[in-house]
Amino acid sequence: MSSPLKKAQSPTPEAKSPKGKEKSPTPGPASPAGKKSPTPGPAKSPTSPVGNEPSEPVDLLPGAHWGQQELDEDNDSTLGSDADSSTASIASSILHYRNVLGRTYHSDSVTDTEYWGPNDAKANEMLDILHEAMVKLFDGKLYTSPLNEKEIENAIDIGTGTGVWAIDFADDHPNCNVIGTDISPIQPSWVPPNARFVIDDATKEWTYEENYFDFIHLRFMTGIIKDWDALYKEAYKCAKPGAWIEHLDTDASWSCFDGTMPDDSAIAQWGPIWREVGGKTGIEFNLASSDLMEKGMENAGFTNITSEDHWVPISPWSDDPKMKELGLYQSVAVTHDIEGFLVYLAPTYLGWTQKEIANYAAAVRREFRERKIHGIVKWRMVRAQKPLDA
Repeated sequence: MSSPLKKAQSPTPEAKSPKGKEKSPTPGPASPAGKKSPTPGPAKSPTSPVGNEPSEPVDLLPGAHWGQQELDEDNDSTLGSDADSSTASIASSILHYRNVLGRTYHSDSVTDTEYWGPNDAKANEMLDILHEAMVKLFDGKLYTSPLNEKEIENAIDIGTGTGVWAIDFADDHPNCNVIGTDISPIQPSWVPPNARFVIDDATKEWTYEENYFDFIHLRFMTGIIKDWDALYKEAYKCAKPGAWIEHLDTDASWSCFDGTMPDDSAIAQWGPIWREVGGKTGIEFNLASSDLMEKGMENAGFTNITSEDHWVPISPWSDDPKMKELGLYQSVAVTHDIEGFLVYLAPTYLGWTQKEIANYAAAVRREFRERKIHGIVKWRMVRAQKPLDA
């Protein structure tokens, strides 16, 4: 299982504009996996008060706890309008999708991997909202690795989802060939001329040339990959000497620093749900706290491994303007499709009924709207480089 939640680490390191970066440095001795940036912590951050620890893990309540409640689903106009205006729906009919309780999923013809995320319009809108949130978290930057724009030729986005990151990166780097891979063809057909999308399962052997990519990007792969070591080894094989890999991910659990999150609240139960599912599937759902990213990259052979944690509000309760905006984006993303996280896994591994899922989702949305709970979530950014002499 994951290690205990850590205190907040340094903010995003000062990164130069993607344009005009210096040449990637020759790697020195490998940094210890999981080493944090020595830069000072965030000043006056409402999400990480010095000396405070996040709330302790709580036990999972049975699905019947939610099923016996009669909750009216309030369609909150504020959250709804924000979600509608934040993203555009992406539809695809290339493959015949599976249907589970009215939600569509990737085709079994693409992969034998059990992936829980829907690929319908509602789920895609959630992914696009999260993309906007992560770009805002890093002050408009799509990446933090010290890439050399004049030399970068090939980049790949693993688990590209709707493809918005790959499209934006291609727009910013017109001389770089950008590939986005996913198991669902939910990406748009109109893309920059230097971008293309491939239906591919990253958990299988990669078929790209060895020593090919200058940059490998992964984001929001929580609860998807069982064998991270194998994936990073494939990435290492296909990375050029001197290439960078960057992975941004999160925990499927929400914490609280100020005691406003009761153990029996729906928000507090989010973590126990995924802890239980993870125990039964063998998949780590608290990726940011597990050190799997750092250890996997080190085991694959990458060096210059650095990482930092970012605590972000899950709703707009913070007094800090940036954190308040990030909290709004995260609340819109999560409440827009709570059911999308649960429909596939909760019946199979928790025995929950459709009513129990619906009631739990309604309870989560209600608590998000009330903003009485000052919940936060950890995002971890990990970067590493393939040695120049590899």
